[in-house]
Amino acid sequence: MKNICFALFTILVIGCSPKIFKSSWTKEKAPTTFDVRFETTQGDFEIHVERQWSPKAVDRFYQLTKHNYFENGVFYRVVPEFVAQFGSGDSIAINRWASVKIPDEKPILSNTKGTLSFARSTKETRGTDLYINLGDNSRLDTLDYNKVKGFPAFGKVTKGMDVVTEIFSRYKETPATKLTLLYKDRPAFFEMFPKLDVIKKAYLIKK
Repeated sequence: MKNICFALFTILVIGCSPKIFKSSWTKEKAPTTFDVRFETTQGDFEIHVERQWSPKAVDRFYQLTKHNYFENGVFYRVVPEFVAQFGSGDSIAINRWASVKIPDEKPILSNTKGTLSFARSTKETRGTDLYINLGDNSRLDTLDYNKVKGFPAFGKVTKGMDVVTEIFSRYKETPATKLTLLYKDRPAFFEMFPKLDVIKKAYLIKK
């Protein structure tokens, strides 16, 4: 069985050129449904989100996307047939967003292939890093991990799943163990892991 470790890293190092953050952003409510396009070094894909599936998670995902949190984010943990996990490369942005906790919620949408969920470590630690399920991970719906039950999925890849499955995965778990280097010295991190895919930008699709 693959090791299930969805730790949310609280970063203490100070990075360069921190992104703008306003606490008022964390109070913004997401629309009932919306779609997001990710443009990456592997190609583009789109995700459909419905607030009913996990309202607090969806609000945060909407806020992060709207305010360009994912720009230059890294797919730092990609395990074939399991997950493609990603987040920001800016430690200050991570800490600022993570300081505003969002309540845990019971899973409604299952962690089937192509669904999107927040990573977490303990209680109320969803909120910055996410993963896309690369296989049927429905066991995560009921997994009791650090005294919190289940990982609520809240979105689905609707276009470009072929792109998602091609995100570079040969490093598997290893880059996730070196994230401190990413936040201290991004060029050195990419010297170590030159083939990692990166998010160029993620944005709300206007209908």
